[in-house]
Amino acid sequence: MTQNNTIAFEVDASGIGLVTFDQPGRVMNVLTPELLGGFATLLERLEKEDSLKGLVITSGKPTFIVGADIDQLSQITTVEQAFQLGEELKALMRRMEKCGKPVVAALNGTTLGGGLELALACHARFALDEPKFKLGLPEVKLGLLPGAGGTQRLPRLIGIQKSFELITQGTELSAAKAKGLGIVNDLAASREELLQKAHEWCLANPKPVQPWDAKGFRIPGGDSKSPAVVQMLAIAPSMANAKAHGNYPAITHIMSCLFEGCLLDIDNALQVESRYFAACIVSQVSKNMIGTLWYQLNAIKKGQSRPKDVPAGKVRKVGILGAGMMGAGIAYVSTKVGIDVVLLDTTQENAEKGKAYSQGLLDKALARGRTTPDKRDALLARILPTTRYVDLQACDLVIEAVFEDRAIKAECTRKAEAVIAPGAVYASNTSTLPITGLAQASSRPANFIGLHFFSPVDKMPLVEIIVGEKTSDETLARGFDYVQQIGKTPIVVNDSRGFYTSRVFATYVMEGIAMLAEGVHPRSIEVAGIKAGMPMPPLALQDEVSLSLSLHISDQTRRDLEAEGKSYPVHPAEAVLRQLGGELGRVGKKAAKGFYDYQGKEKTLWPDLTKLYPPRADQPAQQELMDRLMFIQANEAARCFEENVVRSVADTNIGSIFGWGFAPHQGGALQFINAMSAQRFVERSRELARQHGARFEPAAIVVKMARDGGRFEDA
Repeated sequence: MTQNNTIAFEVDASGIGLVTFDQPGRVMNVLTPELLGGFATLLERLEKEDSLKGLVITSGKPTFIVGADIDQLSQITTVEQAFQLGEELKALMRRMEKCGKPVVAALNGTTLGGGLELALACHARFALDEPKFKLGLPEVKLGLLPGAGGTQRLPRLIGIQKSFELITQGTELSAAKAKGLGIVNDLAASREELLQKAHEWCLANPKPVQPWDAKGFRIPGGDSKSPAVVQMLAIAPSMANAKAHGNYPAITHIMSCLFEGCLLDIDNALQVESRYFAACIVSQVSKNMIGTLWYQLNAIKKGQSRPKDVPAGKVRKVGILGAGMMGAGIAYVSTKVGIDVVLLDTTQENAEKGKAYSQGLLDKALARGRTTPDKRDALLARILPTTRYVDLQACDLVIEAVFEDRAIKAECTRKAEAVIAPGAVYASNTSTLPITGLAQASSRPANFIGLHFFSPVDKMPLVEIIVGEKTSDETLARGFDYVQQIGKTPIVVNDSRGFYTSRVFATYVMEGIAMLAEGVHPRSIEVAGIKAGMPMPPLALQDEVSLSLSLHISDQTRRDLEAEGKSYPVHPAEAVLRQLGGELGRVGKKAAKGFYDYQGKEKTLWPDLTKLYPPRADQPAQQELMDRLMFIQANEAARCFEENVVRSVADTNIGSIFGWGFAPHQGGALQFINAMSAQRFVERSRELARQHGARFEPAAIVVKMARDGGRFEDA
């Protein structure tokens, strides 16, 4: 029989009830009040009805339960509301644990967050051993911690140290790894076997008691007072801060939950968790991350920026012009999802070398047990290395990934368009050259678009789609679909010099270099970048990009602006680039010398940097440096939004985090402004402008928001 519209329930002859969660209108189950209310009703029956001997809980969807109801969490405004929610969830799970009858989780698919917490409160867990299965507590990735007992049950099941790693990193495990750690009791090869094992466990254990409720229970590996755990917890804060730099309060709260909770009995420990859970929920960091990395990211994934009236499509065969790092990476991510690839370069040797990049990645996957020789060989067979443009004939998409030179790109366009089908899409993987200008070499500019990938392509999650003046909606939709097909996140931007990501990213590294020219100690500059939450400091990042590329782009920009009769604004960092990268030949990591010296994997700031740019006696405060690095980026992002370079707040925020690593805890470049208020941003920007130059003058759109009390929001 059916319990309600979210849960199906039936009891077999042996008295074991099968609970199947299946929320209508959702692709995956989440812990909504309706689902939990229906489950509470079933739990009451289990407690009262002698004929009901136990429960097996599973899902009617391909996944089990993937977490809490984020809509419910985002509506919480007070610590008291958050604490009450945590306590209500825990009360339900404690009732289940102490009901005196078995409740077993049959995890038929991915089990995350609150779904795993519910499973941990069950008396046993069985998991379907299939490739897509993932199990974990990823709440930290949204600035939260597990609030339904995860920080207390997991250490009592597998030990404090292993739990610390899994919860603070939000690690997702395969079914086999979950069994190896002791999180699940056993694996099953099919749904039938899964339900059978869970059913048999119920019958074999009619009066189960959770380990932590048994007399004499000890936490595996010791509690918070045991020597080994004390040693681990003593260094844990410094380990966590080495990466988080105090920007993620959830990590500190998780450590506190583990330390304090594992000195107490389970009930008091769960209450400790509720207090820290409440502190996380009301934090600005959590609000930033949920707003951007949940709501805005999901809006993008659902096609917010895609033309609505164009049918969805898939790329069957892609041609890639240029087999260097970018082209080889695009070939790999394409073939990995079953797309045939023509990888073209000027010599067969270069083309083969590009294919070898995929072989190297697949060989690593094979060594780690993530693929098989047959699968590897089948993927490699999809890549055709060639020098012949005629091999592009059957491609429905061609991506040019050659050097940032207009003449070279134009030649590639003409040669490819001479052989590809009239309806094929032609894309340029350019990071700075305007698409409308590049499309002048095309005989069909409506089919011409920009697809800006980031390096290394196999790891970077974003693709910036650039729409030229004549790019059609159909071409945009096909580009968008391809980006999602290869598992990347697309943002859509309008044509402009540097587009969005390159334009704003440049402000970060250039500001760091400008500080150096002013006499700020290079080490202080680098520390400020990391402390602000950026993944790499500005000088090290410029080395990665290469000083020679930045000089090439600035020279190209100067020529373009002069040709248009416009003046070229010289940035104060440019003199440093020309001296270091031009005169001294220190072009960056690829030459093993730039702002840093490189010896193998080791790098150190070049000792002569402080001789070339002597640090001044009055070094600025670290917060001053951090403000400069963050405000310059946020302000330029606001200008891009104001100029309609970026089309939505979601694209702007997600593009900043996924594209160049804008501090994720801030929720993106525009959310950085929202969180402090436009008024405060304008005030501080004007202070920075008085001290460091007009480039800090606040964007007009933010000045207007400060006056009107507005904020950056998508309609």
